[in-house]
Amino acid sequence: MSTGIEGLPTPCYLLEASRLRNNLELIDRVQRESECVIILALKGFAMWSVFPLVGKYLTGCAASSYNEARLARDRFGGHLHLYAPAYADVELADLLAMSDRITFNSLSQWQRFKSQALAAGRSCGLRVNPGINEVETALYNPSDLQSRLGIPPEHLRNGLPTGIEGLHVHALCENDAGSTQRLIEAVETRFGHLLPSLKWLNLGGGHLMTRRGYDLELLIRMLKAFRRRHPWIEVVLEPGAAVVWEAGTLISTVLDVIERGGIPIAMLDTSATAHMPDVLEMPYRPEVRHGYDPGRKKHTYRLGGLSCLAGDVIGDYSFDQQLSVGDRVIFEDMIHYTMVKTTLFNGVQHPTIAIRHEDGSLEVVRRFGFEDYQSRLS
Repeated sequence: MSTGIEGLPTPCYLLEASRLRNNLELIDRVQRESECVIILALKGFAMWSVFPLVGKYLTGCAASSYNEARLARDRFGGHLHLYAPAYADVELADLLAMSDRITFNSLSQWQRFKSQALAAGRSCGLRVNPGINEVETALYNPSDLQSRLGIPPEHLRNGLPTGIEGLHVHALCENDAGSTQRLIEAVETRFGHLLPSLKWLNLGGGHLMTRRGYDLELLIRMLKAFRRRHPWIEVVLEPGAAVVWEAGTLISTVLDVIERGGIPIAMLDTSATAHMPDVLEMPYRPEVRHGYDPGRKKHTYRLGGLSCLAGDVIGDYSFDQQLSVGDRVIFEDMIHYTMVKTTLFNGVQHPTIAIRHEDGSLEVVRRFGFEDYQSRLS
């Protein structure tokens, strides 16, 4: 237990429990007023130490692998919706034993595993591609014409295979309510002939309903209207980022300050490639507390990561004061799609995980060491 962030070891992910609860209360309002079901997408957030809090508002999880499904069953409980781009024979029996609903990515996978899934009594669905392009970054756009994710509408012209009760549509990534509206319109336009046969429709994730400026009223109206048009269909959403949007930080420490080619570089004890890979993959520029665009303030630095990867650079930022060895640099909004995507590349120190509880106290819930690194190898 620590009395302030100065006492936290770095690098460190710090979750703010009060902000998490605020997000969950807003999400709960959406599911109550829209009469839809919202579950937690573990691919975006899987910090199981706060599952007891999340479970007060959300009734289950969406999992995409054996390990996610096992975590959901062991630590969360409730409803489990399973989807993976492909299932392996060796693990399907275990997956079926843990899941309540299972979505297949292709008709060939459905044909291969339908007898096993139906014999297990699972509610089965198909993932479909609605063909809308609401995501600008190609890496995160699942609805491209040649996407490997989902079945195109022309493959289902003749209806659903016997035994299929649901459709799973995932086409968004940190989108607003207008994108959800276009997604629903695409579902009704391209798969409308299938809706009378459904028991459930999973609209996937990417609904960033906890972001400031999001049109929450529009989202609720759209979902309620869809439910009125198709009252026999249960509608499910599975946000990941929205659950912990702006609910935590990644705290780092300056280890060295150097100058190369006329550019001051602050070397940090964190890493873009290992601890916040989306900075390089998307790419995007994370917000730094008390940091500004280069040149705006008196002192501009390039923030460099700790690994030996030449491109392990977070970006250029300016500050009112000079950075010195030992200073803390805090990256905002670093809980979603960070902890779940971290690696132990180069053996750099893996970030500690801490929580600031609602009473203001700080708790370190996990530290990582050599054994964590060694156990991944042989």
